Amino acid sequence: MSSRTAAEAQLTPARIRVICAARILLFATFMTVAACIPVLVDAWRLSAAAAGAIVSSFTVGYALSLFGFGWAADHLGARRMTELSAVAAAVTSALFGLLADGWWSAMLLYGLVGLAQGGVYTPLIMVFSDDAPPERRGNAMGWLIASTSVGYATSLGVAAIGIALGGWQVAFIVSGLLPALGAAVLLAALRGLPNRIHERPPRARLAEEVVGNRGARLLIGGYVAHNWELLGMWAWLPAFLATGFALSGGALTGATVAGAWLGGGLHLFGATAAFSMGHLSDRTGRRPVLVTLALAGTVLSCAIGWLVQAPAAVLIPLALAYAFVCLGDSPVLTTALAEQVRPGYLGATLAWRSLAGFGAGAAAPVAFGAVLDMVRSVHAAPALAWGSSFVVLGIGGAIASLCAVRLPRPR
Repeated sequence: MSSRTAAEAQLTPARIRVICAARILLFATFMTVAACIPVLVDAWRLSAAAAGAIVSSFTVGYALSLFGFGWAADHLGARRMTELSAVAAAVTSALFGLLADGWWSAMLLYGLVGLAQGGVYTPLIMVFSDDAPPERRGNAMGWLIASTSVGYATSLGVAAIGIALGGWQVAFIVSGLLPALGAAVLLAALRGLPNRIHERPPRARLAEEVVGNRGARLLIGGYVAHNWELLGMWAWLPAFLATGFALSGGALTGATVAGAWLGGGLHLFGATAAFSMGHLSDRTGRRPVLVTLALAGTVLSCAIGWLVQAPAAVLIPLALAYAFVCLGDSPVLTTALAEQVRPGYLGATLAWRSLAGFGAGAAAPVAFGAVLDMVRSVHAAPALAWGSSFVVLGIGGAIASLCAVRLPRPR
């Protein structure tokens, strides 16, 4: 192998950064609907549950996509599945941006976007797990998860600009076209990397890797609960902040734009959490970081909604802390699981984990919206409506805390 060929086959820090930049563009549609919820509720005459269902259609599709691409990566290679997903994401995102114009079309097309996106997450975890040195694996996963958060922030920012320029229609179109650029960059960044297919040990079964592995079981359980809390929060936090600003006297459109911008800032702040907590777990161990973050997330989930009418000087720092602790454990959960499972079964394990985790994450926005509708129907105060809804997410944080506490201590 020539020196040039060898260099092309390495997952260098520069290549990692380019891959992460491509993912940011590919994720431009992830938060579009969440950012637009306040104006969509008004324009399409939606209930909170119906608005949450659009987000859930994407999340259900994404869960199925993560499962399918994760399983296929074990059998066909992780790099190949990543490339296929990137192209599909570009096509479906453009269709959503150009054609979604009501509840039914948004439900269908946003779900298709979710179905296409899974290969730029699960298979890339496998690529990073294979090629990143063990002593820097948490750091590499931190970059990967951080790029997801920056992608979410970019999605919110693009949507905010679109709403300000021409309403939800412009927000949909602009965010729907950016993934095509991301796909082109990702295909170029992956060129030259090996498409590995790991052999499985004879007579070994997936059930033995997961069901018979206490650490893996707890990490998967913690991930499912974490996703309930995290995805419910990301779906509703921009609308929550917009409500807070509106209660302080802002107009609906202006409050929605402000909520989307602040939501984007929270995702950027969450990206620092993913990077820093992944790096910290390389130094202190995975378990202490998971326990601390899960407990803090539970407390904040149960507290923030009651403060919807609080001054911005209180609400914004609290929202920043909430974003930090809820996202900070994502790379640590993923790195810890990759270290628990043999490579030949990592794709399938991640597939089942993703299906369960994002299935829970798909249900969370609907459950949140249903509680919000129910409490509002009795003309309760905004603090009671939002506080009760966020407590529902705190249930996930409590379960994640229990799973983290019960993880075996490293010897």
